[in-house]
Amino acid sequence: MNLNIPTKAVREALKKFPTPFHLYDEAQIRENARRFKKAFSILPGFKEFFAVKGLPNPYILKILKEEGFGTDCSSLPELILSEKVGIRGENIMFSSNDTPAKEYVKAKELGSIINLDDISHIEFLEKNAGLPDLISFRYNPGPARKGNVIIGDPKEAKYGLTRKQLIEAYKICKQKGVTRFGLHTMVVSNELKEEYFIETAKMLFELAVEINKEIGIKLEFVNLGGGIGIPYKPEERPVSYEKIAKGIQKLYQSLIEKNNLAPLKIFMECGRVITGPYGWLVTKVIHMKHTYKDYVGVDANMANLMRPAMYGAYHHITVLGKEDKKPIHVYDVTGSLCENNDKFAIDRKLPVIEIGDLMLIHNTGAHGHAMGFNYNGKLRSSEILLRENGSLQLIRRAETVEDYFATLDFNKLK
Repeated sequence: MNLNIPTKAVREALKKFPTPFHLYDEAQIRENARRFKKAFSILPGFKEFFAVKGLPNPYILKILKEEGFGTDCSSLPELILSEKVGIRGENIMFSSNDTPAKEYVKAKELGSIINLDDISHIEFLEKNAGLPDLISFRYNPGPARKGNVIIGDPKEAKYGLTRKQLIEAYKICKQKGVTRFGLHTMVVSNELKEEYFIETAKMLFELAVEINKEIGIKLEFVNLGGGIGIPYKPEERPVSYEKIAKGIQKLYQSLIEKNNLAPLKIFMECGRVITGPYGWLVTKVIHMKHTYKDYVGVDANMANLMRPAMYGAYHHITVLGKEDKKPIHVYDVTGSLCENNDKFAIDRKLPVIEIGDLMLIHNTGAHGHAMGFNYNGKLRSSEILLRENGSLQLIRRAETVEDYFATLDFNKLK
């Protein structure tokens, strides 16, 4: 787990911005992006498309664009965010499901790689936006692979085509004049076992061989998806980029090169592992409650970080200024939402907590602010970027009551 906390910057931010807020560290994000890119550069034509849904902020996307990343988008606003920071064309991978026509129109207008989720979407895309020269399909392996708690069992998932449908889909597109093809899958989320991603590459490489033999199509790329996890708990170790890359390289040589299918580009669409460890939710203790349990009430809530309530996910907590104090007391750390699952930690051992203490909730640099909502009238917090030069930049202001009411017309009540 990343315990490299920019404590000085947090204290400076607390002087300028009210809690709660998310703080991201540009230097650590860039350093990690470079390590990721270097490790996978041994693979032919490697490209990382950052999963925008993890941290949809243009300042972050601009940083990653400068590091050579594209974007993985699944909605119209995500496409527009990419466009706003100058990411266009085949630097965008558009993977969507149950997609409205206007989103396909925008994706095609930008020249994005369009990755279709169902065989019926061929006709839908052709009718509403026209078929591009390059099309990819998302493969769902069903019972052939196991998912995990976040993404679910593949055979129960709404995503992707079956193997039989996949072959038919390529045949249809070839007949319709499509000349370039890709293949995609995404079967796990937040996985820490390197072998899983190597096995995914094996599955797609074997499928590429089968597609070539059966249809005569030579795929231009395979997208191995994302899903590389991060160590949320102190005892967990980070995934080795190098181990995954070398495992994929070995399979590429034995399956792709030996079957004369090279060059085949290798793509990925990671989000969490790129930015997740380099963000923190900073929140203040405003209440202490002692009933059947001891509760620490903070000024953040589930609207600022949904994962613990949604998945029962663990997020480590550091109490600022008490890093060296022993965790001798057991608390539930709670927010103010009118839902009993609005808890950042349950039965967590922490130092003795007092009103006014400041808590850093770790690993909120992906799927943190992005998963916010306004239920119960809760307002989403600001996002702060610690720049490489040590300055602090507000990259998203906190929502206001006026924002919450912006789509209502109270005048019509009169």
